[in-house]
Amino acid sequence: MQTHKAKRVEIAIESVMESRLSDALIEAGVTGFTILPVLGGSGRSGRWSREGQVSRAGGMVSVVCIIRPEKLDDLLDAAFSVVDRHIGVVSVLDCEVLRAERF
Repeated sequence: MQTHKAKRVEIAIESVMESRLSDALIEAGVTGFTILPVLGGSGRSGRWSREGQVSRAGGMVSVVCIIRPEKLDDLLDAAFSVVDRHIGVVSVLDCEVLRAERF
């Protein structure tokens, strides 16, 4: 089966910034992404967990995009415009997809 090169971008960001990030990605031409809740983790500020939080304000989400390599710079510019001023991590991985026409 033939595979096609793609990029997998994952952006972990505060839940309250989810819609701003989604809007920025759509404006940059990203046609698909998945938003997942983040249950907890550890970073520069130490360990944290969603457990016991009353609102979504303290939580995090992970936004996952798989795109064609030529769209990467536009996506990263859009993501950085939001993440730059807030808690967030952006990672980029090489991947391969089966149906390139979907990306």
